[in-house]
Amino acid sequence: MLVCFATIVFDGYDLVVYGTTVPAILADQQWDVSPAQAGAIGSYALIGMLIGALAIGALTDIVGHRRVMLLCITWFSIAMALTWLAPNPQAFGLLRFVAGLGLGGVVPTAIALTVEYSRPERRQFNNAVMYSGYSVGGIGAAVLGLALLPQHDFRLLYLFGALPLVVILPIAWKWLPESTAYLVSRGRLREARALADRYGLQVPALQAAAGHLAPPSSRSNGLRVLFSRQYLASTLLFAAASFCGLLLVYGLNTWLPRIMQQAGFGLGSSLSFLLVLNVGAVIGAIGASFVADRVGIRPVTIAAFGCAAAAVVLLAAHQPTAAVFLLVALAGLGSVGTQILVNGYVATTYPDDVRATALGWALGIGRLGAITGPIAGGLIAGNGLGYQWNFYLFAVVAMAGLLLIAAVPAQRRRAARTSRSRSIPFARPAQ
Repeated sequence: MLVCFATIVFDGYDLVVYGTTVPAILADQQWDVSPAQAGAIGSYALIGMLIGALAIGALTDIVGHRRVMLLCITWFSIAMALTWLAPNPQAFGLLRFVAGLGLGGVVPTAIALTVEYSRPERRQFNNAVMYSGYSVGGIGAAVLGLALLPQHDFRLLYLFGALPLVVILPIAWKWLPESTAYLVSRGRLREARALADRYGLQVPALQAAAGHLAPPSSRSNGLRVLFSRQYLASTLLFAAASFCGLLLVYGLNTWLPRIMQQAGFGLGSSLSFLLVLNVGAVIGAIGASFVADRVGIRPVTIAAFGCAAAAVVLLAAHQPTAAVFLLVALAGLGSVGTQILVNGYVATTYPDDVRATALGWALGIGRLGAITGPIAGGLIAGNGLGYQWNFYLFAVVAMAGLLLIAAVPAQRRRAARTSRSRSIPFARPAQ
């Protein structure tokens, strides 16, 4: 889980750093970028993530989680180093897209491994702790922005995104385990048994008790399960809810500093709000997931979407500075924190051998929301509408997410829980 957490820290940094640098990009006279163009550039990395999540999220169930994670870490680290050297907005946007391809494969793979290597009663909590790395990375981007901008060129912040190549990749190469479900599906029982013994894992009872292999996983088999009669409604609803959650995440992380500048705060204060947003996401998501492991993920996710709607509506009205900071922290819970809960809900709904495919689908379609958020913010800013309209848009989206999660069929969740309850320790074959 620590390797996945560290990787997600840089995933968060690499994405939130753009929102940190938007005010500096707009102020750069040489590049001469308009707000609408800044919104479009912000969406390029997310378009890459959409493609990466749909392609690599499914590929993990075919070639293995470990190899995909190592490839993605290498890919996005090199792309971030090249972004530091971008000479113009066109090259900058292209390299953001290329980085997004690698970042898109990291998230479903990290979530799938974290859930698989967690005890059933701690899956939501462990997933939240791991994925809170996204907000830790966001905090790092805000802190570096406060320290380095505007004294230094904004592109310097992107160079820090290349650190995983030397900090995380060697550790992941040595310590990151493969998915036991993948190993079993490929007939590598001895390796799977060794990992199960080392980490005290459980595997599906059918594979353990029958003493023979399930058919190898494939992308087509995974998608067939997702769109089967049993899971079809959940598959569509989770994708739509991820659209809402990711629109909130990237809309706020991209435009919050600029919005707060329009509301009358200075650059330093505006970046402080981005810091508070991500601190609220870390604390809120971990606390909410702790509760979710005890009362169920569905009601907690519904409440988190409701928290987002209430917080952003109140931000549209004039508030004392202390209240604004509190509401921004609650918005962090309701945006990043809510998407963490949605991811955990998806990961614990589907069978182990299609978990990464399910996450890749939900996050891939959800990236359409991530793309929409920065573009919508840019259009609102470019058309001279008041900053309050950003918050009105976010409130409507949060309410839509609440209704979508409320519509997820409860019996699907019970079925998934029953399947897990029938799991037994990985049995050694008879000698």
